[in-house]
Amino acid sequence: MTAMTHAPELFREAVAALQAVRPRPEMTVETVRAPQRLAPWAHALSCETTGPADVLASGRLVLLHDPEGQEAWHGVLRMVVYVRAELDRELATDPFLPAVGWSWLTDALEHSGASWTALGGTVTETSSARFGDISGPARSDDLELRASWTPVDGQLEPHGEAFLQLMSSVAGLPPVGVTLFGHHQGS
Repeated sequence: MTAMTHAPELFREAVAALQAVRPRPEMTVETVRAPQRLAPWAHALSCETTGPADVLASGRLVLLHDPEGQEAWHGVLRMVVYVRAELDRELATDPFLPAVGWSWLTDALEHSGASWTALGGTVTETSSARFGDISGPARSDDLELRASWTPVDGQLEPHGEAFLQLMSSVAGLPPVGVTLFGHHQGS
């Protein structure tokens, strides 16, 4: 990949729009190395946040740009998201969890005002038990959401906002300005 100054204008504008999105104070967002083989141009952001009861959520949002377009994308831009969060045991056994996880993404896209097409992905629940000399909790449960979609234009600020809203939902953060009463850290 050549320097950003040689990048196509649409890609430069899309990156600038993503960088204009401001995360809430509980979130750490930074630019990270993007995958190099998926498209001629790529940009990636990572996000980490901790919600109530110390729920740790991490995610990555990747912008791909192929000026020639790719048939499966139905366009020249593609957004790819990967989110992972720890779950408490009770939530992990909810049979509706995959559908709820997917709705966190679709609701975030709709509420942000993002326009997209060709949305697809998976929600995976994992449960791990540790044995022997491996440190950490004896049991852990996680949710992973992987998805991609094609923005209908280069106005990507709503897509960046949707990613941050998805991260908030996965971590269990209340809406901005709302305080959770009766909540104790670590409970």
